Amino acid sequence: MRFLALLLIFLSGSDIISQELYVLNGVVTDAASNETLIGVNILVPEAGTGVVTNDYGYYSLKLPKGDYKIEISYLGYQSLQQNITLDTNKKLDFQLAEASESLEEIVITSDIEGLNIRKPEMSVNKLSITTIQKLPVVFGEVDVVKSLLLLPGVSNAGEGSSGFNVRGGAVDQNLILLDEATIYNSSHLFGLFSVFNPDAIKDLKLYKGGIPAKYGGRVSSVLDIYQRDGNSKNFKMQGGIGAVSSRLLAEGPIVKDKGSFLVGARSSYAHLFLKLTDNENSAYFYDLNTKLSYNLDDRNKLLLSGYFGRDVFNISQNFENTYGNAVLNLRWNHIFSDNIFTNLSVIYSDYYYGLNLNFVGFNWDSGITNLNIKYDFNHYINDALQLKYGIQNTYYEFNPGEIEPIDSESGINYFKLTNKYAFENAVYLSAEHRISENFSAEYGVRLSNFFRLGQDEINTYENNDPVFYDPERDIYREADILETVESSRNDILESYSNLEPRIALSYALNDNQSVKASYNRMAQYLHLISNTSSPTPLDVWAPSGEFIKPQILDQYAVGYFRNFKENRYSLEVESFYKNIDNRLDYIDGANLIANNAVERIVLSGEARAYGLELLLRKNKGRLTGWAGYTLSRSEQRTQGRTAQEPGINAGDWYRTNFDKTHDLSITGSYDLNKKWQLNANFIYQTGLATTFPNAQYEYEGITVPVYGERNGDRLPAYHRLDLSATYTPGIDKDKKFESFWNFGIYNVYNRQNAYSISFRENTDTGQNEAVRLSLFGIIPSVTYNFKF
Repeated sequence: MRFLALLLIFLSGSDIISQELYVLNGVVTDAASNETLIGVNILVPEAGTGVVTNDYGYYSLKLPKGDYKIEISYLGYQSLQQNITLDTNKKLDFQLAEASESLEEIVITSDIEGLNIRKPEMSVNKLSITTIQKLPVVFGEVDVVKSLLLLPGVSNAGEGSSGFNVRGGAVDQNLILLDEATIYNSSHLFGLFSVFNPDAIKDLKLYKGGIPAKYGGRVSSVLDIYQRDGNSKNFKMQGGIGAVSSRLLAEGPIVKDKGSFLVGARSSYAHLFLKLTDNENSAYFYDLNTKLSYNLDDRNKLLLSGYFGRDVFNISQNFENTYGNAVLNLRWNHIFSDNIFTNLSVIYSDYYYGLNLNFVGFNWDSGITNLNIKYDFNHYINDALQLKYGIQNTYYEFNPGEIEPIDSESGINYFKLTNKYAFENAVYLSAEHRISENFSAEYGVRLSNFFRLGQDEINTYENNDPVFYDPERDIYREADILETVESSRNDILESYSNLEPRIALSYALNDNQSVKASYNRMAQYLHLISNTSSPTPLDVWAPSGEFIKPQILDQYAVGYFRNFKENRYSLEVESFYKNIDNRLDYIDGANLIANNAVERIVLSGEARAYGLELLLRKNKGRLTGWAGYTLSRSEQRTQGRTAQEPGINAGDWYRTNFDKTHDLSITGSYDLNKKWQLNANFIYQTGLATTFPNAQYEYEGITVPVYGERNGDRLPAYHRLDLSATYTPGIDKDKKFESFWNFGIYNVYNRQNAYSISFRENTDTGQNEAVRLSLFGIIPSVTYNFKF
């Protein structure tokens, strides 16, 4: 008991525990819409303390009795000061008005008062929606994911590629959350656009490292996105009309100042112009964002949010591909006491992939569905210590594929790949602790469990080994299935438990500079079965089990952070190293499509990535922007399971498909005057790793290529320059109608960047030649945006 008492004194602060403390808490909202604001700074200079609002706009502080000046500040809003006398527990809500002047906007930051220097948070980037809307993008479509690619440590597999890679990690290693619901495919039209409608987004944060304990299930990054709640004061509409797509969003009160709704829709329509030319092919997408919120009373709030999106790709009515996400989340915010805030969520998430193959006479359906129940607590112990803890439970159902004949004359038999089932749960506890004026820490632990549940068919193999090594031919091949057995859904085929500690430290050298360090261990129990550099919708998710073990990450990072000239400039330097065990690798000639036993084509290996990231920002003035540079290496190795086996690539390390040595991005925005704003970004990246043939031989009249070491070659370097200009005609005095035009040029100097390189024989000379495939040249665009 004495030890516990001493621990409580240490955590609470002995200088404070002897004083009489009172609680100051409340919610911070937008004055025009009652929208809750995330990450608002609540500062108390006299007490030398402060706090930021949580994901639902709530804050809580414990202070000694006295008079205080409270300072509230938030990106893009007018700062607010209020004097209070604290002699009892007090609930105080604040409303902030949008700043009318945008020249002083900070484009990337977690706060605007230098708290980022002292906070232990590192390897985290936040982009404001205002900044994203200014960036030049392909076809003029504002794109959240494409904007992330301008940050250090973030890249993708090139133009027209799905998803994104973080610090040398694969696409499936990113946890993408929209209102806490998992998004399994973040791209429209095979990577040309992202699924996120910028008009509906309130907050966006990317964790590249130092990931808090409340997140789990992926080993590379977390992209956490929250949708807006909707305006509970007035009815509003906004949208945009572009060259290939348009969007419209409506919001307004259900009950004034108590409840609100938000409905947003977006669709592309370029395929309609093809029909004017009698072109039977088409490719388009559409999506829908919805949200309802209602304040039951001062302590209870209900929120219901959803997203539905689909892509349709059709070739001459003979081939139709439909895929997309659907999510639904019901949340209950409850304030248990003045210093305990809770959120209970029930979340449904579904990813569907379908093919209609009329020319061969069958339909194909596959996907993944999960139901997630989670309960999270924010516990404000005092101004120096905040606890976060909770429990999460997720049930998964995997549909690897189902073939159904279109009619009885197709000659195709019905075939169903075996569904798989799993259950994942976790408990976590973390603390944000200001240990001293200069030293802060965020530490915690997550305990995760994963259970592979029974299924209709289970394969058994000789020596329990699904991959067979043939020493005579020196190759790996699929092992023969001895028999297939059945099991009950209630059976547990395999289970895993992992303890995942997290810690991040920050030491402020002074008010303008600090050094930080972090370590986190994470476990990933799901695997995307794909052997391409950019996953396609046909790739399927598979759970860990007896033959496929969970991926385990250990990541270390250190950094130096500095603000210059009253935060006008800032510099972030980070170095990282991470190692991942049980990373899947594929045997040569692996067949992934409609494979009912993927364990027969994969081997377990390891991956590692390390690098240096630099981010220099200009935060204030007419010219704002940043320059980001990453020097990194991403490698993978799969050694032989015995001394006689060669493994993959002779057991040596080789570059992953998303390894890029150099990655440079420069982004700038210049306010020419009140009506015109000029924007530009330049990108340079080392070419993607690939494998080219280095020899060939003739066998029975057939030319057979011979390949060198895996990913031993590279595509040419990727680079391009984009320009855009935003024109705002003017805002009426009552602000009843606002509009602006965005004019852009993507790839100004028409660089023909290589998407891939293939080899063929020149029919005229008989010599082998390399052929470059490029997707985009120069692309002009124009978009009209409005709000009323």
